[in-house]
Amino acid sequence: MLYYVPALLIAVLLFVGINLLYMVGLRVRERRSKRFPLGESGGMGPLEGALLGLLSLLLAFTFSQAASDYGTERDLLVAEANAIRAAVGRADLYPEPLRTLFRNDFKEFVAARIAYYEAGTDELRIHTALEESDRQSARIWQRAVMHAQQSGDVLRAAQMLPAITSVMDAGSRREEARIRYLPDPILWLLFLLCLIGSFIVGYANTTRRIDWMILTSYSLMTVMTIYVILDLDRPRRGIMRTAVAQENIRSLMNALEEDGK
Repeated sequence: MLYYVPALLIAVLLFVGINLLYMVGLRVRERRSKRFPLGESGGMGPLEGALLGLLSLLLAFTFSQAASDYGTERDLLVAEANAIRAAVGRADLYPEPLRTLFRNDFKEFVAARIAYYEAGTDELRIHTALEESDRQSARIWQRAVMHAQQSGDVLRAAQMLPAITSVMDAGSRREEARIRYLPDPILWLLFLLCLIGSFIVGYANTTRRIDWMILTSYSLMTVMTIYVILDLDRPRRGIMRTAVAQENIRSLMNALEEDGK
């Protein structure tokens, strides 16, 4: 699966492939010119333009999708932090010692959510953190329900239970966003178009000389665009990570720890 292949490795291999296919196209054109000197055409302008246009369209589409998913990931981090903060605020409606018990549970829950983020791409650590956060959220829910049943305090329960539900929903949406990434067929098609486009450009070169400045510029621009697309699609281990948005949950953890002192 391409998601688990380092983006830098893909970029390097694609850069080499683009240059190699360009030179292959140039050599094929030279051999064809020697075999059919009278039938040599002046170029492949329409086909070359159509193929490069298709490549540009696919690059724009995948870049837009990756950027949108990255933005969604950041928004969900902020939304989850706000949902947890609201639920912690509802705990202040309860008398002691129930208020302290709720806040201690939330502290354990937030610690599990932080561990979930810090797990990166380690599926075992992610699964462990998810199980812990589910266990803590279930404990908070049961505590609120038991208090409402035993005391008949429906008013506080009507405030706390929807807040807990919002926290659970935010966590579910965040996990769904984590496992959503660009489909492999789209990326393979993108790579294939890059290589075929490079071959066509080389074949259409009627000068039969390699302009290294143009070739290198074309290769770098294409590879850098694809690298950014892959990096946006991997916010847990790329350069453009969501650490800033995660600080909202960390600040909430600091507040809970200070309150418990």
